[in-house]
Amino acid sequence: MSSTLPLQHSIEELRNYFEEKIQLTEFTNQPEKLYEPIQYIMQIGGKRVRPVCTLAAAELFGANPEAAINQAIAVEVFHNFTLVHDDIMDEAPLRRGQTTVHKKWNENTGILSGDAMMILAYHYLSKNTDAKFHRLFSNFNRTAIEVCEGQQLDMDFEQKSTVSLNDYLGMIELKTAVLLGESLRMGAAIAGASDADANLMYEFGKNFGIAFQLQDDILDLYGDPEKFGKQVGGDVLACKKTYLFAKTYSISDAEQQKELVDLYNNTNLPHQDKIEKVKTVFDALDIRNRAKADMNTFYLNAGIALNSVSVNNGRKKTLKDFAESLMVREL
Repeated sequence: MSSTLPLQHSIEELRNYFEEKIQLTEFTNQPEKLYEPIQYIMQIGGKRVRPVCTLAAAELFGANPEAAINQAIAVEVFHNFTLVHDDIMDEAPLRRGQTTVHKKWNENTGILSGDAMMILAYHYLSKNTDAKFHRLFSNFNRTAIEVCEGQQLDMDFEQKSTVSLNDYLGMIELKTAVLLGESLRMGAAIAGASDADANLMYEFGKNFGIAFQLQDDILDLYGDPEKFGKQVGGDVLACKKTYLFAKTYSISDAEQQKELVDLYNNTNLPHQDKIEKVKTVFDALDIRNRAKADMNTFYLNAGIALNSVSVNNGRKKTLKDFAESLMVREL
């Protein structure tokens, strides 16, 4: 592409720009009890990774952030809709350190306000896209249903004693990674990128999203609680079959598999004992390093996709640095 493309903003500048716009966006209307929870959840912060990716992808291909701001808002509204409903399903009391919508109001309000957010996401998606709308709409539709499929698979896994590695990877791809991929593809499409380049941006985001989730799984058991911000071993105590569980089960013999399943199902062990015993099983198979190697493979695949985009490599530095900053968490 031409070397005369406009200068790019830093990720922090894009995040600040989006935060300013979202704080000024009025989600209020009547009836108040439908819209007040939407305004609340949209303004209590978050990392804003997905909308920032939409804006950065648009800039990568030469568009101004303003050209993609409505679609960035759409992505963030949709993401927060999924969080409102996830919190109800998980009976979670807190989100980003604040009371969850269904606890602050009630479950019925959380369900209905979440439904309205999904529709509002399409409202913002359709703004100022003209001929591009059909392309955006089709891709976003597919991504939206895939996110729901991923959430259902995650709930199904809670009822299973074992989960295969491929099934787990498929679940996190749908639940987490595809929306990040679509956020990037959308920004690229708005800027007029070719289908080939837009799809490479999707692959970049999808692979990075999987790598990030694997890192999260590792940190849950092996991270520093002060740096990670969560209780170490929380997934084990919740009997969640994360990548560590699936990887261990996939390479274990029958005796090790039984030991692992029995430990996960044991509700009588003191919490710390259960965490340490599960960690011992993982450590015997070097699961931490195996998982890190797999994480790095997905991260490498993300980089390969981004490197293949037909834009000057110097313009890719913003997204490369952003991805690297998100992956630099102590393992």
